[in-house]
Amino acid sequence: MTHLSEISSPLLQLRGITKRYGSFIANQGIDLTLQPGEIHAILGENGAGKSTLMKTIFGVHKPDEGCILWKGQEVQMDSPGQARSMGIGMVFQHFSLFETVSVVENISLTVLEPLSLLAERIRAKSEEFGLPVDPMALVHGLSVGERQRVEIIRCLLQEPDLLILDEPTSVLPPPNVKQLFGTLRQLSEKGIAILYISHKLDEIRALCHSATILRHGQVTGTADPASSTSKHLAKLMIGRDIPHATHAEADGEGEVRLAVHDLSYSDPDPHAISLKNIELEVRSGEIMGVAGVSGNGQSALSRLLSGEDVLPAGQAGRIQLLGNPAGHLNPEHRRKIGLSFVPEERLGRGAAPPMSLSDNGLLTAHRRGLVKHGLIRRTERDRFTERCIEEMDVRAQGKHALASSLSGGNLQKYIVGREMQLEPKVLVVSQPTWGIDVGAAAMVRQKLVDLRETGAAILVISEELEELFEISDRMVVMYDGRMSPSVRTRNTNAEQIGQMMIGQFGTVQEAAE
Repeated sequence: MTHLSEISSPLLQLRGITKRYGSFIANQGIDLTLQPGEIHAILGENGAGKSTLMKTIFGVHKPDEGCILWKGQEVQMDSPGQARSMGIGMVFQHFSLFETVSVVENISLTVLEPLSLLAERIRAKSEEFGLPVDPMALVHGLSVGERQRVEIIRCLLQEPDLLILDEPTSVLPPPNVKQLFGTLRQLSEKGIAILYISHKLDEIRALCHSATILRHGQVTGTADPASSTSKHLAKLMIGRDIPHATHAEADGEGEVRLAVHDLSYSDPDPHAISLKNIELEVRSGEIMGVAGVSGNGQSALSRLLSGEDVLPAGQAGRIQLLGNPAGHLNPEHRRKIGLSFVPEERLGRGAAPPMSLSDNGLLTAHRRGLVKHGLIRRTERDRFTERCIEEMDVRAQGKHALASSLSGGNLQKYIVGREMQLEPKVLVVSQPTWGIDVGAAAMVRQKLVDLRETGAAILVISEELEELFEISDRMVVMYDGRMSPSVRTRNTNAEQIGQMMIGQFGTVQEAAE
């Protein structure tokens, strides 16, 4: 492979790119040069302008100032279709898939060939890259991790000259991350350039040739990831050292607030994983972590716990909240008992994109004095939202900002903060720090620990093992719709949990209670 410094003709150049939304400047005077075969990281806090910049390159947005040079020629990126035709592919942080059709039908919208042949190509690519996907599966039944695999495969099938990846490993397990990195390195050796947005600094150090740091929409520096420590890169991103959540081990004597007994559930989607004899107890004053590779039943479990899917009346007792049968109750009734819930899908399920943050607060907090006699108490609603914005450091243009206008990480902070502000007796949270920068992730984890100290029972479903080891008191693992016995976090390690993640539950006995 030709060394990057020996390549004289850049693949992509950005000169003075500025993008405004009203009075808000998302990108200001950004310069960037990308060589063929270069893997270039874009680092920055949530709201720093990373995704806006990538969408400008991909033709989603037009810059207000500046120009884009592609292979030495100035171009106007008028649409994603034009960008794809020129050899630019992008995997978005928020996925662009149609829910009601299959994987192969979604991919056929951008890769035009007969469905039968395309399905075979999808199977071959998914096997080659270690990204298992069923081409015939309906998208609405896929987990967030599985949907991300679809997006990555769709992009790679187009064989681009430039691949833009926005948080590509946020819901991938470690073995698949290594396999994906191997693929990206192969693409780099073939001369394909990669712009890589991630908050996982160890990954950036292992993969990327160079890095550009954004703060408040401006380039504040560059770095060589391989010769930098994660601590140094984090400080460049957010301007301070990263704290870690700390807490004493739970005593295990609290009351059982969430209990699941012998829960089996056949998902109506034939391509989804069914649950098999799930047993789980979460006590007051503890955090229970649920580990596992995406697509092993976590989505079905979270929907059953939230009340989005319900059990027949005769099986209501298989899920209990505060000692009461709850499996038959809808989300509204479970929230009245004291449950709060953060889903893995931010847009559409956690927040309504076209509504303001204040109105999104009403969706789950209306019974907290925000509505009286059927009328919205606007002052109380706005105070609730302003408190959430302040406490969670949500970077938005105030309480009336539309949910769709926030970066993914800032919207995630808002949703998590909204649910914690309800002072729940039981909190079920899925992927709490997905897409959040390292500083904000540390803050969210500490707030979960603080909520646990108030006596809340917290269930955290996450594919970030480091996160679960940092905050959970006990852990279980899901594999193929089954759940392992629980282990005390301080009595286990990543290797043992990794074995459980491939179904070897026998290794849990020595660490089990």
